[in-house]
Amino acid sequence: MSDPLPAPRRVKYVRLGNSGLKVSQIILGCMSYGSKQWAPWVLDEEEATKHIKFAYDAGIQTFDTANIYSNGLSEVVLGNAIKTLQLPREEIVVMTKVSGAVGKTPGTSSMELFMAGPDNVGYVNQHGLSRKHIFDSVKASLTRLQLEYIDVLQVHRFDYGTPVSETMHALHDVVQAGYVRYIGMSSCYAWQYYALTHNLTAFISMQNQYSLAHREEEREMLPTLKHFGVGSIPWSPLARGALARPYSVPDATMNTARQGSDEIAPDATSSSARGTRPVEEIAKKHNASMAQVALAWVMAKDEVSAPIVGTTSLDKLEDLIGAIDVTLSAEEMKYLEEPYTPMDVMAYW
Repeated sequence: MSDPLPAPRRVKYVRLGNSGLKVSQIILGCMSYGSKQWAPWVLDEEEATKHIKFAYDAGIQTFDTANIYSNGLSEVVLGNAIKTLQLPREEIVVMTKVSGAVGKTPGTSSMELFMAGPDNVGYVNQHGLSRKHIFDSVKASLTRLQLEYIDVLQVHRFDYGTPVSETMHALHDVVQAGYVRYIGMSSCYAWQYYALTHNLTAFISMQNQYSLAHREEEREMLPTLKHFGVGSIPWSPLARGALARPYSVPDATMNTARQGSDEIAPDATSSSARGTRPVEEIAKKHNASMAQVALAWVMAKDEVSAPIVGTTSLDKLEDLIGAIDVTLSAEEMKYLEEPYTPMDVMAYW
């Protein structure tokens, strides 16, 4: 008699754009794993491993990190967890990024390093999208992750100083060399995506800011992705938690450790009373949390393959996974969108 098949997992799987790669319908963001020297809200390795195991047991098999998160320690923590938990490499999807400079000490601020100009403080050829840095960065990430290949390498913002042809050939070549399976982009303008989409290995994903509180991607980016068959994997789908808290509670949208120490200006992700009130109303109607409703809205968008969520609490992670059980009607989607006021595009350099 054959062994019984395991019980179906709660989280299901979707194709990333028009590619053949399947990712979990919720992606676990690993920015909050690493060292508190990098940011006070970051979890240490022991607690982070618990989160990764919890996510995987629920069906989340896609993990998003970056070389610059905790100056490489996020990749180290994820790599150790994959090894310790014996996650099957043929199943899981590991995403990381290339472009930013990795600080030489745990406490180096990525934003301060970027603003100072890496070349000016000892990081020449250790940032950007040159052929040299792309290969060096990929190999360093593989070492930290303890993996033979990266599933999706994302260009983390666009480097104006390197010729497009050099960047595209280098990205194509790391794929051809077997170090990377697919390539994507993160926090870019639509025209930059178009400029980089020709001749060589095509991009399959775009990771940009998108939520009920920041919908500027709907102007050009989402139509562009739909045209090229590229999957959207938004970051900050809860607007740094602003969409998960009732506006009626004093200072509710700005009382987390993450928001209090974030490098991104609060007004770029915060939401107004008009914006959060419908989320609260729909949540009560569905007997769901505001976070679940805000996440369900993102997941319902045709252009979105899967949103990226990051938490510092297992309870919150469990709550977010519950968004897969929330189905919004067309009327509810429209009601949630009505209060939106256009704003300046941010977080692209």
